Amino acid sequence: MDEAISGFFPRHEVYVGRDLGGRATVITDADVAGYEAGIGAPTPRLVLASGAVAAPALLFHSEVYRSLAWYLPNIFGNLHARQEWQLFAPLRCGAAVRTRSTVVERYTKRNREYVVNEVLLTDDEGRWLQRSRTHQSFLIDDERRGLVVDREREKRPERQFPVGDGCGAALAPLTRSITLAMCAAFSGPEKNYHTDREAARMLGFPDVVVQGMWSICLVSELMTAAFGLPWQMGGTLDVRLVNVIWADDTVTVRGKVREEIPEGAKRRVHVDVWCEKADGTKATVGVASVLQ
Repeated sequence: MDEAISGFFPRHEVYVGRDLGGRATVITDADVAGYEAGIGAPTPRLVLASGAVAAPALLFHSEVYRSLAWYLPNIFGNLHARQEWQLFAPLRCGAAVRTRSTVVERYTKRNREYVVNEVLLTDDEGRWLQRSRTHQSFLIDDERRGLVVDREREKRPERQFPVGDGCGAALAPLTRSITLAMCAAFSGPEKNYHTDREAARMLGFPDVVVQGMWSICLVSELMTAAFGLPWQMGGTLDVRLVNVIWADDTVTVRGKVREEIPEGAKRRVHVDVWCEKADGTKATVGVASVLQ
């Protein structure tokens, strides 16, 4: 750390600009298999012009959580609130990649404080492959009082979120029934509130909270099924996680084209996307776009 920075901020402060490091790794078949176990189904094997096979677009969905040094001290009731993603080039099986994580924003809204962590993924020559921003929310009140979120909250009128009401074409939906085994593959292997009921109760939740990235990966799978490789060559995503998904839920991800706008020699297709439970409760809502 730069001497001036280290002298300005208290030790362990989560400040905008804090570098959280990264790693170099190689994309393997085992990585893809682990991803598929987590989402509960095979992912399309897309072949690049070079003959190489593309890995799932959000294979590094949880890279942001490899270090939790950006978390605020009060983790009781913390929630993944919003996720942004920009895709610039396909991930290639067998390729070497590098990651880097930085705190880029802090803000307060209602009784929560938000920290935004940006992860940059590049190839071994420094070319940008994708960039993501994870908005994690933390309760400002330090006192632990019962459940932070219960199963009845999502039934309240203010937890209803209209989306996809336009007249554009609908994408073919994808449905998954979540199991604890899927949660362990996606968020394990260690016990935490995404894999273990007791750990969830300790943090103010009545049951296992399915990791927010899971529904986001499902949105990416929807876009991959609908648009193929172009999703990884200029796709964007901006979604909010508005209701908790629990480990015994069945979830369907849907999309509907909102509009198409010229962009250079291509058209950018904007799609309303959302994940809903069997009773119609919206859990994840937002927009995605892709070049065609």
